[in-house]
Amino acid sequence: MADQLSAGDWVDLGLKTLAKSGFTALKADPLAKAMGVSRGSFYWHFADLAAFHAAILSRWREVATEQIIAAVEAARSGNKSENLGDSGGQDPLAVLLKLTFGSKLMLEKAVRSWAANDARARAAVVAVDRRRLDYIESLLKQAGLTEEVARPRAQILFWAFFGFALSDQTLPADKQQAALDELRRIVAR
Repeated sequence: MADQLSAGDWVDLGLKTLAKSGFTALKADPLAKAMGVSRGSFYWHFADLAAFHAAILSRWREVATEQIIAAVEAARSGNKSENLGDSGGQDPLAVLLKLTFGSKLMLEKAVRSWAANDARARAAVVAVDRRRLDYIESLLKQAGLTEEVARPRAQILFWAFFGFALSDQTLPADKQQAALDELRRIVAR
């Protein structure tokens, strides 16, 4: 399999390593050892470590933002979604909350830690945060809120997500769902 590795295989391992061990573990030698290949395989796919890091951040954006938005839009339109099964016609805000608050957030924490130490990671986080906030605001406006109300409520929802994502506390499923229902009620009314 080693001779069939793709750049995507390296990026997937990079995301797993980032979530488990942090950004300082994103180095060619230990990753090559984990893949059972030489460092040359890494450099076949990436010009340097910076290019690898850029690919990881790009994939994080895709996984943590664009795929979630696509799943919400699929649920809204009644299409089947990989993440939701057949969930046609669901309230998009409820779907967004389910997907974001229901996911494992170690990768989110790791990317934010990386961003505190690296300008490129910080720029990626700022871009992702803007995309997420704009999308939440658009959902609230589509639900009938004015722009003056939708923007601050989107920000509140956004902050609630980060409080949850960065917290080490977990809630039983029923209590978490009750909290999400209340959060949705607060921001959408």
